[in-house]
Amino acid sequence: MTGTGVFDGTTFVVSDGSGDITPDRDHPTGLFHRDTRHLSRWEVRLDGRPLVALNSADPASFTLVEPTGTVYRDPTLSLTRDRVVAGGLRESLRLANHGDAAVTVELSVLFEADFADLFEVKDQLRKAGRLTSTVDGDRVVLSYRRADFHRETVVRAPGAFLTARSLTFRVPLEPTGEWTGEVRVEVGPSPAVRRPAPLTGAPRLDTDSPDLERTYRTSVADLAALTFVPLPDLDPDGAAPAAGLPWFMALFGRDSLITSYQALPFAPDLCRGTLRALAACQATTDDPFRDAEPGKIAHELRHGELTHVGDRPHSPYYGSADATPLFLVVLDEYERWTGDAATVRDLEGAARAALAWLDRDFVTYDSRNPVSGLPVQCWKDSPDAIVHPDGRVAPLPHATCEIQGYAYDALVRSARLARSCWDDEELARSLETRARALRERFLDRFWLPDRGFYALALDGDDAPVATLTSNIGHLLWSGIVPDEHVDAVVGHLLGPDLFSGWGIRTLAAGQRPYNPMGYHRGTVWPHDTALVVAGLTRYGRRAEAARVATALLEAAPFFDFRLPEVFVGTDRGGAPVAYPTACSPQAWAAGTPLLLLRALLGLEPDGDRLTVDPYVPSGRLGLRDVPGRWGRADAVKIP
Repeated sequence: MTGTGVFDGTTFVVSDGSGDITPDRDHPTGLFHRDTRHLSRWEVRLDGRPLVALNSADPASFTLVEPTGTVYRDPTLSLTRDRVVAGGLRESLRLANHGDAAVTVELSVLFEADFADLFEVKDQLRKAGRLTSTVDGDRVVLSYRRADFHRETVVRAPGAFLTARSLTFRVPLEPTGEWTGEVRVEVGPSPAVRRPAPLTGAPRLDTDSPDLERTYRTSVADLAALTFVPLPDLDPDGAAPAAGLPWFMALFGRDSLITSYQALPFAPDLCRGTLRALAACQATTDDPFRDAEPGKIAHELRHGELTHVGDRPHSPYYGSADATPLFLVVLDEYERWTGDAATVRDLEGAARAALAWLDRDFVTYDSRNPVSGLPVQCWKDSPDAIVHPDGRVAPLPHATCEIQGYAYDALVRSARLARSCWDDEELARSLETRARALRERFLDRFWLPDRGFYALALDGDDAPVATLTSNIGHLLWSGIVPDEHVDAVVGHLLGPDLFSGWGIRTLAAGQRPYNPMGYHRGTVWPHDTALVVAGLTRYGRRAEAARVATALLEAAPFFDFRLPEVFVGTDRGGAPVAYPTACSPQAWAAGTPLLLLRALLGLEPDGDRLTVDPYVPSGRLGLRDVPGRWGRADAVKIP
């Protein structure tokens, strides 16, 4: 999906540069709400002709002029479209006559609604239900029904002439005169959802770097915009981050958990909302269609037609092997930062069920839904991501290395919660025993002594996938790496094959599968690099962490101070290049600068106080009013 976007939680608009929504299957645009496209066409016409867009950096405002057909005649009519998205669409229109003669023009908007499910848009599928369009007084009602699934779009334009597919204003304009009008689009039926409050309590950044200041402001604003209420009927106040615009404006276990972890020192309420929502969606039965098993944490929750009628398994779908251990990791981190033991006690049942699901030698994955399930269920989930050094795609099932690290960390952290919050010493000791055994098995099977790094995975033939990837940095983050292996792992991470100069490549250069533009085979993912930085920090490698963090933050200005989901993994020399289909904004990319700031300042909770241990190569850097169990605290490094 290309174009410019305006969004508000799960309601968003993607349009072309003139603000139009056009029925183009190759470059889909639209007004989307809760996984359904409520407008598939929304095109402005002046006297029946499209207008010419002037460049604008604001995705919610468009300035258009009449076509003149020649560069030798200046346009005299201009139209400004100002757009607000809030549970629907409101568009303010301002038509101006810059000429010296009075004119009367017809300003029209052509509209359609195909009510395509988001999966139908992505996969270009046909609709199975019934579409209708009716003029009803001062409004047009576009409607869709399939069995008990019903959606509608209502278009209102006071003062306009309405048909089933258009609205037209007849506008007289005196010389230098202006006319204003407004069009509203309502979407439904859906539950009334309270918009979460913006992240007004985020710490203030104290820096002498204007670029870092802009990057920080953009990250906080993007996270606020991506925040939504995933379960309004169950928890109307529970806010969580959606994964990203445009395809992933939904609750995603892995993405929402990692983003919440990144944002903990800045917006701890996001973490609580994410944990509660995922606990409410936790699997209780075995369901191969949805890849569900008791105790498993959801991967993705959708509300569109195909999910509603059972054609797709996303009600929710459980096709990720890492969301369950990450749930336990983030639950512990949330309590460490906030002291909110009540929430941890409330979620004790969910945590115990997740621990029961983790009770296995290694966490492996392979979808049991061969039609619409995800075969690759780690964060590098493209079909060719788990690949041997000779280019062979590893056969399923996979046990990827980083998920074993997450599982180890989950067991260690849950043992702490068992003692501090659940008053269960026996469980704590049992979990510590399980963690030690997992670590021993992991070191025995995954460490490659002749190469000095950990295998990417064990494949379906129980063979190690001896490919050098960024996944080894996640092992540092989890704490599963013994001291004797740290130097070798860090050396690979900071070596020229993995470190591009901007960030850590997903797959190291110099190997046959490497492709700097391969989605998970050589690109740089900011969140991935940030977790590597967190791992380096955990093991006391502060200089290396600062080097990588600084490099990634220096990339942000090249992307208008918004780190993209993923960018091309070529060596640093020119400007970094965004991956062409990267989400923007994307939640864990928006959270990346926050985690990097935590690493640079050495922020850690220690009981009821915040410890600060800055390692900042140059300049002034600090955060004022960092929230946590200590109330508010400052963390500042002054040169």
